[in-house]
Amino acid sequence: MAEAFWQRWRLKLPLVQAPMAGGATTPQLVAAVSDAGALGFLAGAMLAPQQIREQTEKIRALTERPFGINLFVQGMPAPDEAELELALSLLRPWHEELGIAPPALPAGFCQPFGEQLQTALALRPALLSFTFGILTSDQMLACKEAGIAVVGTATNLAEGLAWAELGADAVCAQGREAGGHRGTFIGEQQQSLRPMLSLVYELAQNLPLPVIAAGGIMNGRDIAAAMRNGAQACQLGTAFLRCPESGISAPWKQALAKAGNGATCLTRAFSGRYARGLSNRYIEEMAQWQDKLPAYPVMNALSGPLRAAAAQAGRDDLMSLWAGEGVADAREVPAAELVSQLQGEWQAAYR
Repeated sequence: MAEAFWQRWRLKLPLVQAPMAGGATTPQLVAAVSDAGALGFLAGAMLAPQQIREQTEKIRALTERPFGINLFVQGMPAPDEAELELALSLLRPWHEELGIAPPALPAGFCQPFGEQLQTALALRPALLSFTFGILTSDQMLACKEAGIAVVGTATNLAEGLAWAELGADAVCAQGREAGGHRGTFIGEQQQSLRPMLSLVYELAQNLPLPVIAAGGIMNGRDIAAAMRNGAQACQLGTAFLRCPESGISAPWKQALAKAGNGATCLTRAFSGRYARGLSNRYIEEMAQWQDKLPAYPVMNALSGPLRAAAAQAGRDDLMSLWAGEGVADAREVPAAELVSQLQGEWQAAYR
């Protein structure tokens, strides 16, 4: 029988730390998780190529264990003036409330994916994972030639099949419970909101490659349940957000500590792509406009100054507080201790 995904990387438990972009995933978090016997992942999507290189070097200075890097598959957008003007006009009252100037339009709305990928290939992490799109066959070949395992994100069966056909080493099944941005790239985002256990089961039944479960997994019992449904590993993000190694702002951590069950919602209001986070005043008041906002990454770039100023002012009612449905069960413990607790719970769930 072939080695399970988690055994291939000599992990102590079938646990992957989700690559959470926007500063949440620090080199310290990645290294602590990998050192503890799970698989750490650097969120490279919003980093310039040089920053990816610097953060990878920091991880390697802290651990000799394998880890991965995640990137968003995206091109540089060219929005029209009308949609930019609408977005800026809707943001204006929020800028005035915070006392900040309207943002200057960025030269580019996201990091150059091609350059990020070339940098990552040169760095040769154990794994590369991809979200928001799918690689070309040439890009996949380049990963294979560099000896890097490839994990694709799937929110539906069509996406899982596309990654399998391309030759991915594993697929990450992103259930609707997952915090942060939806990874959908085939079909409508709202049509790809399957519960995690159901999606994992369907992908595991239909794909010839390992499935990693993601969404709402907060403890060892959740890990065991996902694996009984066919997962070979589980990817946890929200579970690590309250760890001291997480790089999120103090107001965000405080909001997570207070969050109860049912505190999250899906919104396009901050970034132009559906994402799950704690509901707040900005999301509620912008809900009527969210379908008219420019798509990610344009809206994400335009709202960046607002989100930064809100964090600086401690205004969690105007921040993007990304978190998954299991947020009420997040623990405030060091990452290595969390991995150890999860291992014990997972083993107990099988006894």
